[in-house]
Amino acid sequence: MEVLSTLALTLGAFLLLMFAGFPISFSFLAVMLGCSLILMGPVSGWSFFLGSVFDSLTTFTLTPIPMFIMMGSILFHSGIAMRSVDALSKCLGSIPGRLSILANLTGGLLGLLSGSTLGTTALLGTLLAPEMRERGYSKTMTYGPILAAGGLAMVIPPSNLTVIYATIAHISVGKLLVSGLVPGLMMMSFYIIIIVARTLLNPSLAPRYEVARSPFGEVLRALLIDVFPLGLIIFLVTGFIVIGVATPTEAAATGAAGAFLLAALYRRLKWETVVKTMQETVKITVMVFMIVAGSITYSQILAYSGISRVITENILALTVSPSLTLLVMMIVILLLGTLMDQVAIIMITVPIFTPIVAALGIDPFLFGILMLINLEIALTTPPFGMLLFVMKGVATEDVSMGDLYRSAFPFILSDMTVMLTIFFFPSIALWLPSLS
Repeated sequence: MEVLSTLALTLGAFLLLMFAGFPISFSFLAVMLGCSLILMGPVSGWSFFLGSVFDSLTTFTLTPIPMFIMMGSILFHSGIAMRSVDALSKCLGSIPGRLSILANLTGGLLGLLSGSTLGTTALLGTLLAPEMRERGYSKTMTYGPILAAGGLAMVIPPSNLTVIYATIAHISVGKLLVSGLVPGLMMMSFYIIIIVARTLLNPSLAPRYEVARSPFGEVLRALLIDVFPLGLIIFLVTGFIVIGVATPTEAAATGAAGAFLLAALYRRLKWETVVKTMQETVKITVMVFMIVAGSITYSQILAYSGISRVITENILALTVSPSLTLLVMMIVILLLGTLMDQVAIIMITVPIFTPIVAALGIDPFLFGILMLINLEIALTTPPFGMLLFVMKGVATEDVSMGDLYRSAFPFILSDMTVMLTIFFFPSIALWLPSLS
């Protein structure tokens, strides 16, 4: 009972600060400092806290994060990522649900380049949503595909949240990044199937319109100039990790250097662009590192206080199968996703669930990719899905939260289908990292 009381007080204090409006990273660090001082005394507690923060921030596994952020930022601020939208648009012709499919393809491409869910959603909402509504697309066929596409960056590498998760869970960053590639592409494929099926069954949801057919030479030129170079950047990151010629840190640095070189070749590497890129990289990196520091300190406090051991022993004492336990943990994360931010969920649950996963013999990469898909679902799950608020903010028309909830629902079901498929057939996610 004492263990549960300690855990409840710790999480309660964190949630109180978070909902009071304090930044998540500051809130968690403050609570962990308080716990350290209470459990170990002023001198030992302070020494433990500083040592834990220092050790967590000097780990080599965190080094890809600033490189991934820098790579995505330079591609966004230089406008290179925007050129791919026009190039992909020329390839689609007049197919049913054309703009909705374009949103998904662009979301997948931007996910492979930036790893930014919020940025991708805001960009697609600003670029495509007005034209979709002007073309007579329904609200559900306008905002649903954009919300779904924005969340792909959570799973498809390079994902900063994947690096954070792997660091806190003490598993290979590279293998977890690669594990998300096939599930992410699978999710995108399911989205496109949903869009095509719904538009064929009810054409009024996304009326077809004639698009001037681009000559083959123009389409080929657009692909070679505006898409193929981005494909090379993707290969420098994900491809290098998959074939095993570079670590995640080396691949991230190569990708960032390639992005700067590409911006220079397009003559878009202006001083203002570089300044914005560096400012954004430093800002996001500091926030991420503080989150990791708080989470690792939290996991060490759980181990020191015996909370992790007690929880693991009680779970193992239950007469249920590991698969059922895994399913229950996924349900817990799904429920938390309706109320909390993804980072907060990782900070709270991973230090508790990781020992259980190890004790039950569950593959840590399977658990990790299922959790990342689960967290991607949380981005569009009411009432507090972050992408819902981003979409509401960039919408140029009066859109209610109810409209956005209904728009996201079919794609939430699609993601759950992917989760269940990977749950029953883990090799879908695990075969690619097994090659590296």
